Amino acid sequence: MPQILGKTYSTGTLVLTVAIGIAGVIVARAIGAPLPFMFGSVVAVGAAAVARLEIGGARVAFPSDIRSLFVPVIGVAIGGSFTPALLAEAGVWAPSLLALVLYIPGIHLAGFLLCHRIGGFDPATAWYGSMPGGFIEAITMGEERGAEVALLTALQFLRLVLCILLVPLAFTLIEGGPVGSAAGVQLPGAERGLTLPDAAILTACGVGGWILSRRLPIPAAVVAWPMLLSGAAHLTGIVQGHPPAWLVQATQFVIGLTLGVRFSGIARGALVRAAGISASIVVGTLLVAALAGWLLGALVEESVAAVVLAFSPGGLVEMTLVALSLGLSTVYVTAHHVLRILLAVAFARLAGDAVLARIGRGGGRPQ
Repeated sequence: MPQILGKTYSTGTLVLTVAIGIAGVIVARAIGAPLPFMFGSVVAVGAAAVARLEIGGARVAFPSDIRSLFVPVIGVAIGGSFTPALLAEAGVWAPSLLALVLYIPGIHLAGFLLCHRIGGFDPATAWYGSMPGGFIEAITMGEERGAEVALLTALQFLRLVLCILLVPLAFTLIEGGPVGSAAGVQLPGAERGLTLPDAAILTACGVGGWILSRRLPIPAAVVAWPMLLSGAAHLTGIVQGHPPAWLVQATQFVIGLTLGVRFSGIARGALVRAAGISASIVVGTLLVAALAGWLLGALVEESVAAVVLAFSPGGLVEMTLVALSLGLSTVYVTAHHVLRILLAVAFARLAGDAVLARIGRGGGRPQ
């Protein structure tokens, strides 16, 4: 049996898990689901784990530690959004950028109270499960603080999937046609080939960021350091390219597998409760985003739709693709989502220990 990162796995188990993940991706692509490589594998493997599916006596399993070797790719990809054009426009967007500074802590705290007091989840799971940004970062920080990883994954996954399904669906109904990745739209520059110098620089950003994450810990370091290095490289103009689509897709697939297997042993009742709580948080947050669009659109010289997309709590890539489909400012939407992720991660890290300590003194998890 093969050993991966110091742990032994059955070959049959690994083959079963990867096969289920691939089947999930095929179905997700066939129905036009957004981000099919991650969500297809999470849903398929997670469903198999919850159902305790066995083939030849083997249940789904996959080395979770391998995720840290792939997630720097996501950081490098996000860093590609740091462009000179983004900085040039930032002054006009000051009202909505400043609004995010209040918006992110506000919806995080509201979501936390909903998860903890109504959902009944333990404080760590509720705190990191209600983060309005930073899917991988939330899982990483929650795991460090002793959260129930399966439930935390469910809460964060449902936030993302509900948001990136509901928002494009709403705009599809308004516009009368598909938008976002379902419409076949690609991010600007996605079709451009990656030059050898660009590939070398981006690889250095990923590897260097991974090394720094081990030596200089910061919030969500394994994503943040590659993102900062890539962002600096793009801002200074020394690199123009982005990680190739196949590498991003492979990363999403591996992340989906590692998260899907974490659903093993999760109680179905808790999963249903997580779905209800996540739906409430997403719908409430989207209503606040709609209000922000109505109040801020004229101030920042953008349409209400652009502000709504910028304030939606999930899917930087998908929200940018929807903006591209509608002819809205992708730079505006991208800038706000990058700040949303940074604020969400920073607030969760800086306020988390204080909030969890206070809740712990107040009696812990409600019954």
